[in-house]
Amino acid sequence: MADGVDGDRLSRLATLASALAGRSMALAPLNPGEPPWTDGRTIFIDPAAARRTLLEEVAVQSSLVAARSLDGDIVRALLRRTRLAERYLAVEGHRALVANSGFLPGVLASLAEPAVAGRSDSPAASLVIASGNEPVDDSPPAFGVIRPKQVLAVDDRTAKQIDHETVGHVPRRDGKREIEELDDGEVADADSGPDVFSSPVGGGGFIGKWLKKMLSSQRQSAGGGGGPPGADSPTHRTNSANRGAHAVSSTASPESEDGTDVRTGGVSYPEWDVNRMRYRLDWCTVREVAPQVKASASQVIEDALAVRRPLARLGMGLHRQRRQAQGDDIDIDAAVEARVELRAGSVPDESVYLDSLRRRRDLSVLVLLDVSGSAAEAGTVGRTVHQQQMVAAANLVVALHDLGDRVALFAYNSQGRRAVNLVPVKRFNDHLDGRVLQRLNSLEPAAYSRLGAAIRHGSAVLENQGGTSRRLLVVISDGLVYDHGYERAYGAADARRALTEARRRGTGCVCLTVGASLDTASLQRVFGSAAHAAVDRPEQLVGVIGPLFRSALRSAEIRRSVSLKQTSVPR
Repeated sequence: MADGVDGDRLSRLATLASALAGRSMALAPLNPGEPPWTDGRTIFIDPAAARRTLLEEVAVQSSLVAARSLDGDIVRALLRRTRLAERYLAVEGHRALVANSGFLPGVLASLAEPAVAGRSDSPAASLVIASGNEPVDDSPPAFGVIRPKQVLAVDDRTAKQIDHETVGHVPRRDGKREIEELDDGEVADADSGPDVFSSPVGGGGFIGKWLKKMLSSQRQSAGGGGGPPGADSPTHRTNSANRGAHAVSSTASPESEDGTDVRTGGVSYPEWDVNRMRYRLDWCTVREVAPQVKASASQVIEDALAVRRPLARLGMGLHRQRRQAQGDDIDIDAAVEARVELRAGSVPDESVYLDSLRRRRDLSVLVLLDVSGSAAEAGTVGRTVHQQQMVAAANLVVALHDLGDRVALFAYNSQGRRAVNLVPVKRFNDHLDGRVLQRLNSLEPAAYSRLGAAIRHGSAVLENQGGTSRRLLVVISDGLVYDHGYERAYGAADARRALTEARRRGTGCVCLTVGASLDTASLQRVFGSAAHAAVDRPEQLVGVIGPLFRSALRSAEIRRSVSLKQTSVPR
């Protein structure tokens, strides 16, 4: 194998090792046939080995580092005691893999034997077992060996460097934030086959896709249908050249391994599990979070878009006009009076019809604004996606309010299935004033995007509080859905399902992507057959929102009538 190929493979594996270990790791080559090992800073492997073997070896060595299995006090007890080191590794290796399973794709987490891992709850406990007389099976070849002398040498050098530089303790970085910086923008097509590498817990989605690419016989090109940059990364990714005021990522930490927040409160909603083709009942908890207002936030809209005219005739309700010269029905009262006048010999009034005219506004609109971390990505025209989405949301809300429609604006993001946050920037009964715009301008992108739960809550608020017969849900999002256990096809299918649920209940759904560079196929995987459009700049909305909104309302009315007919048929 050529040196260039070896170097490229080691570089890619070093990225994986750093994510799994929770610290920066390097990889170095071994001579063929030598067992893998690590000194806590570098993992030594044979680059000529099979890809699957390399991945298993990196997973084990990285997990040992992450689980603190190679701390100085433990390793010192293994010096010049080869058999004890072998027995220790045979127990601790399994425990470390289980402890790090939240970051391991299922195919690598399966290396661990739960029965063996269950015998120990710490490196010290594993050392006690290894020092005893209990039988311990030999470790698999992928576990490699422990070289205590080399581990301690690196520890000593590190300790001297820290003492020399007089710096404080640097805690282990949150693994999920580490993964945030690793997405290279090439993700596999969600429809290319079953995702055997996706972890059922936490941040395994991105690593799983990365591994899938590593094991494939051919590397996919960025334009090969792989989906949008960052679509499945756990958090927002920024290029180092663009890192600055708008480089925003999640600052929250999940309360448990699956990203759930055990705090009470909120409303529970189901979630569609496309893998099992059934709902997971009461799976997500949506909480309405009070908006945080910055004193420095502006109370004005950055740009004024001419969106009022396309929306002027939207949502006009039917108003029944009596005593018309022509119309679509008979005005009974007027007809009776005309007949009486005719019998009395008088000239009757011929205006005996009812006419239905659309003269009354009969529309409630709820705007859902995506404020997840991916919205901080640099967008078109030198502005972030979040900045352009805010302009679009503000102009839509102001235009609809000025036309007399009932309008609400909620921002959303999530941090696990039990912490789907919706921020009421403006409720239906709130006055539209400078405080509303100040709340909007105070929003900052962070965390993840569990879009299905946000849609279900938004449509429920719209149905319960909108107060009109015609309803419209507008989702302004970059189309990237990701959360703990909510990656790839799973999240897209749940979002599509939530939109379909709302439309079947008579709510029109429109999805707008503003300033984000996503292809049509990627958006369709998330938004399905709901009316959606992507524009490069907010001002381009003027040409699409009129037809788009009318189409959504018409489609919802048809779906609602069909659904009512189906439910009325006796079974």
